[in-house]
Amino acid sequence: MVLQRKSDVIVIGAGAAGMMCAIRAAQRGRSVVVLDHAKSPGEKIRISGGGRCNFTNIHAGPKSFLSANPHFCKSALARFTPSDFIAMVDRHRIAWHEKTLGQLFCDDSAKDIIHMLLDEMRAAGATLHLRTEIGDVERSSDGFRIATSEGAYECSSLVIATGGKSIPKMGATGFAYRIAEQFGLAMVETRPGLVPLTLDQATLESLSELSGISAPAEIRHGKTAFREALLFTHRGLSGPAILQISSFWREGDDITVDIEPDVDLFEHLRAAKKANGRQSAQTALGEILPKRLAQYLTERAGIVGHMADLSDKALLRLADAAQNWKIKPSGSEGYRTAEVTLGGLDTAALDSRTMQAKSVPGLYFIGECVDVTGWLGGYNFQWAWASGFAAGESL
Repeated sequence: MVLQRKSDVIVIGAGAAGMMCAIRAAQRGRSVVVLDHAKSPGEKIRISGGGRCNFTNIHAGPKSFLSANPHFCKSALARFTPSDFIAMVDRHRIAWHEKTLGQLFCDDSAKDIIHMLLDEMRAAGATLHLRTEIGDVERSSDGFRIATSEGAYECSSLVIATGGKSIPKMGATGFAYRIAEQFGLAMVETRPGLVPLTLDQATLESLSELSGISAPAEIRHGKTAFREALLFTHRGLSGPAILQISSFWREGDDITVDIEPDVDLFEHLRAAKKANGRQSAQTALGEILPKRLAQYLTERAGIVGHMADLSDKALLRLADAAQNWKIKPSGSEGYRTAEVTLGGLDTAALDSRTMQAKSVPGLYFIGECVDVTGWLGGYNFQWAWASGFAAGESL
């Protein structure tokens, strides 16, 4: 006998956006069922922030998001703010702290956030079904019919909250995009975002001695720049500054690396020359930069001999090698390590206040599957909370 269940709302995807949507819809008296193929809810929450979940950013606003329509996210972000989520966290007595740049983390574990969301779902009356494979989704006379490994489900409103393609080992699929295309909704080209950048073999070999070295840096691409840590790896470049710029970088483009952007390296070298002309430029540069990096940059700039023998032009060339360093990445590490997926469902297909598909009443898309992508540092979770809440408010 085929099992068939009916509810007001079905949310496919038990991640950040899906659980928030289920909470709000259930709080408003809707019968809500959440379905997910994973064995545990909130897997991306669990691994985020080194296991402590960077759950929001106090500076989250429209300017910190990428989209073909930069205005689309404004409505949802205004109606559910970082303060609103912090209030929920505080209500559950979850200890948290602020790191740099407005990033908020749990003091203890990301699991605290998952437990909070599950508790809120239970309190509101939403039901969660895990290890449930999703099959065909069809329109029915009064809503939608979803075929699953556990039988058929029917609902008046269907919410797609299955994320993007990033980190497939966590169960990420292109399910949301398939559903969007099935119902004739336009897509924006998808690509990995917040991802390490790779270098060609020749460049990698020249930088091989730098693998594992980290330094403060400003990474620029066109008019966009981020100041955070840069990490040299055996595949290329990583660290927060690189992850940030990766969302703006396109294949074939250069990026500009400025090591220790808050330090005037030219003036430092001039002062070092005046104080001790017998030392090498590498030694003087190594007072500011990691020694292996100082050695590499000095050799790259072709600087040899004592500081006393070097002209200001030579010192400027060395400073420029560190602070105006043009690098052309060959690619990225792809969805395997990308924290998010850029692009996705074209926001033109959705109502920005409700997240409902304009041409398919009762069908909603929220979270990462939509063409709204935040910077690194808690912004993407805030979009998940805000878009989930917006949909939950209108279901």
